Amino acid sequence: MKSSKAQIQAKYHKIPVIRFEDQKLTSFSGLLIFQVLFGRIKLKQRLKKCFTHLKVSPIFGRHLVVLLLIVHLLLGFRRLREVDYYRDDPIVLRLMGLRRLPDVSTISRALSQMENDSIEKVRELSRTLVIDGLKREKLPRLTFDFDGSVQSTKGHAEGTAVGFNKNKKGARSYYPLFCTVAQTDQLFDVHHRPGNVHDSNGADQFMMDCFVKAKEELKNTVFESRIDSAFFNQKILSILDSKNVKFTASVPFERFTQLKSMIEQRKRWRTIDRQWSYFETKWKPKSWNTSYRFIFTRKKTKRQHKGPLQLDLFEPRDFNFDYKVIVTNKSLSANSTVQFHNGRGSQEAIFGNAKTDAGLSVIPTKRLAGNQIYTLCAMMAHNLSREIQMLASPRVVRSLPKRPAVWSFEKLDTLRHRIIQRAGRLIRPKGELTLTMSANQAVREDLSHFLDVLQKAA
Repeated sequence: MKSSKAQIQAKYHKIPVIRFEDQKLTSFSGLLIFQVLFGRIKLKQRLKKCFTHLKVSPIFGRHLVVLLLIVHLLLGFRRLREVDYYRDDPIVLRLMGLRRLPDVSTISRALSQMENDSIEKVRELSRTLVIDGLKREKLPRLTFDFDGSVQSTKGHAEGTAVGFNKNKKGARSYYPLFCTVAQTDQLFDVHHRPGNVHDSNGADQFMMDCFVKAKEELKNTVFESRIDSAFFNQKILSILDSKNVKFTASVPFERFTQLKSMIEQRKRWRTIDRQWSYFETKWKPKSWNTSYRFIFTRKKTKRQHKGPLQLDLFEPRDFNFDYKVIVTNKSLSANSTVQFHNGRGSQEAIFGNAKTDAGLSVIPTKRLAGNQIYTLCAMMAHNLSREIQMLASPRVVRSLPKRPAVWSFEKLDTLRHRIIQRAGRLIRPKGELTLTMSANQAVREDLSHFLDVLQKAA
């Protein structure tokens, strides 16, 4: 049906008078889906158990502060003082189970008083929530990727140090080591570290702990891992091999000068596709006692190489190819193994989404313990945004060589704009609690779908 110009266009000039009243209005109607999810996984009760060892029992328990921080990050806020902008929101209060929210000073004080036992229990809960989802989904194969990510600050927070920081040179920072799950796009665990350590600092024990804890709960699952050259050493490879983990690792040329000569002396390369070719060999460095499968790859490139020429003392350089060496215990074809290893770039997208949308990059306090708790809250906020989509959506991707996420995930920021940040009013017609929202068809369909799926799953 064609509409006339008069039916479409209108002129509005007058600015309405603004009046502020307590009318049970909410700006976050869509937060209702997380209220159902939190009830399903008993998040509040499980957080409370993390602090039962404390004798002090303030009005606002530590578990309530942690829960509020998770909600705070889900809503898209980052600074603690921004709690003031939604402290009277009825949906937030109902989700928290409170009549009023704690003051900013109360939250800050609770964070500064956190201790190691509480941090470890919250960390264990974060890990357990991921494992619970993996148990439910029964994925036959899981890929754990390990890498560090810089958290910078302009201040002098406890435990920070000046280290390698490509984006903010000279800034103090933390450099936590994360374990991520490629199939579910989630953060499995974290090893907190100051900013002046090497990538591999504490990595061997952290990797072993991650696989031991995962294998205890997921007994029939095949585990894989992809690591970069910073983690390449005999101890880490031996740990992965002993835990029956199928791995690939980038090999640093500067550590083994023989690699350069092996590439330069090679005359015949097997073709993978128009860009990639390879050869492979069973080899071990002289100081090692175990041989591994080494895959040497080269990629055609038209990119001009820049930088000091003396660097080719260790790394082969020419104008036609880029070279890379991968060590692995996988028995797949070289093509599949190289694709598998190259798929680890998806981890950077996980870090980017968690930092941008869930506040993973934020350092809110001057105390180390408070910042560690905040990082765990950011991890849980990111993971819960993935968990709710895993429950509501079918899998769309089968297992591929690069191991992409099995679901087509929307960013947390997208969920906010489409569902969470929706105005509404709580009313009681005939005594029945009702949330009234605008009659937007797209919002109605999405919100109803999430609620139906979550209530059935419960």
